[in-house]
Amino acid sequence: MAASQPQQINVTDLDVQQLTDVRRQLEQELNHLTNSFAQLRQAQSKFKSCIENVGQVKPKNAETTILVPLTNSLYVPGKLSDTLHVIIDVGTGYYVKKTRAEAKKYYEVKVEFIRNNLETLSDTIQKKQDNMNYLINVMQAKLQAQAQGLSTGAS
Repeated sequence: MAASQPQQINVTDLDVQQLTDVRRQLEQELNHLTNSFAQLRQAQSKFKSCIENVGQVKPKNAETTILVPLTNSLYVPGKLSDTLHVIIDVGTGYYVKKTRAEAKKYYEVKVEFIRNNLETLSDTIQKKQDNMNYLINVMQAKLQAQAQGLSTGAS
């Protein structure tokens, strides 16, 4: 059995109340998409920062005292003992030991993946905004037509 296709409705056939409901739904979708876009941008920025941090781990920095993050706001002093490897967070509480080059490659792949998703999301947001603008134009035209109908009916 084939999956059913969503039914398309011409917005010019809707009344003002229905258009208002569609507008509200589009606004919610746009808010969700723009929030997702901002979160992706933030994640991309964090991965770029990780690339820079991996670049700071160099053999010449061996035995250097550094601040090791335990939480977002708690750091403890430590010494950099292994400058060939780093431990990276791969998500859900799992950490993996990698060479600096492997870690850098890992983060570069993440940045590229997010960049592709940002492009797709940006296109989707633009289409939704175009739909919103079209919907607002239709609503304004219908409201003008109603106002003119009321003013000619009152004469």
